[in-house]
Amino acid sequence: MDRATEKKIVLIARKTRLDELVVRFNTVDQARFYVEHLGADFSDYQEEDRTYKAALQSAQACLAGLGRVQLLDRAYVPNFIFGKDDTVVVLGQDGLVANVLKYLTVQPVVGVNPDPGRWEGVLLPFQVGDLEGAVLDTLRGRRAIRRVSMAKAELNTGQVLYGVNDLFIGPKSHTSARYSLQIGHQSEHQSSSGIIVSTGLGSTGWFRSIVAGATGIASHLTGSPLQGHQQSAFAWDADYLCFSVREPWPSRTSAAGVTFGRITPDCPLSLISQMPENGVIFSDGIEKDFIDFNAGTRATIVLAEKKGHLVV
Repeated sequence: MDRATEKKIVLIARKTRLDELVVRFNTVDQARFYVEHLGADFSDYQEEDRTYKAALQSAQACLAGLGRVQLLDRAYVPNFIFGKDDTVVVLGQDGLVANVLKYLTVQPVVGVNPDPGRWEGVLLPFQVGDLEGAVLDTLRGRRAIRRVSMAKAELNTGQVLYGVNDLFIGPKSHTSARYSLQIGHQSEHQSSSGIIVSTGLGSTGWFRSIVAGATGIASHLTGSPLQGHQQSAFAWDADYLCFSVREPWPSRTSAAGVTFGRITPDCPLSLISQMPENGVIFSDGIEKDFIDFNAGTRATIVLAEKKGHLVV
C-alpha cells in the first residue's frame, strides 16, 4: 500500500455513553432496563453509539491509506508517549480535544466532529468527510495552525499540572479553601470556595459564567446595568491568564481584597495551602485529573511554556 507518509497518525477515540452503561450493567439489555425504568429514552443512547462507531470506522479506514495509524482510547492519553512527528486526530467532543492538547508539545491536532447534529464542535472544525484532505494538508504543512495558550501549576513537591481551559484550586468537596495568596506586591490570607484560573480558550466557558454572575450581582446592588460578561472572552493565544476567587469570605483571619486579576510571565500567582486535607488542583473540569494541594504545599500558577497546536 502506498501511503502519504510513514509517520504515525494517532487516532484518539472515546467510549460512548452506551459503552459506559454496558461496563456498569454488563449487557445492553440490562442497561436498557435501567434507563427505561427511569423513564428515559434508551434509543438516544443507541443512536449516539451507532453514529460514533460509524464515524470511527470511517476515520480508521481513511487514515489507514495515509499513514501508520494507532488507535488510542482517551483513558490512556495521560500515559502515552507521543512522538514529536506524530499527527494527532481526535474524534470526539470539544472536551476531548482540550484534554488531549495538554499532553502534547508540538504535535498538530486535527479535531473531528463525529456527530454534527449533536455536538456544536468549537474545537472540531472538521467532519469525517474532510479528514483525508485535512490530514494530507497538515502533513504537507499547508494547513493553518491556531496556537492555544495553557495554564501551568507547579508545586514545591515537584508535581506539575497543565490546563487548556482552566485550573481549579480549592477544596475537593463543598467546604472552604484556606490559603495564602500573592500576586505582584499584593498578598493576603483567604478563605473561599476556591480559585479559577482561565486561559483564553476557557474564557468562554467556566470563566464567563463567573464573570456573568459577578456582573449580575454588581448590577443589582448598584442599580446600574453592567455588561462586563460580554467582554470577558480573550484571545486563545493570549500571553496572560485570568484568575477569579470564588465567594471570598472576609473575617478576622481572612481577607477579600484580591479577588480578580491577570497572571503574566512577569507576575505569577503564588498560593500556599492551609488546608490539612482535601485540597486539590484539577484542570479542565475533570476532577479525576488532579494533584493534591494540602497544608504547606506551594503552588505557582504561570502561563505554560508550551502551547497547543490546533489545525484549522
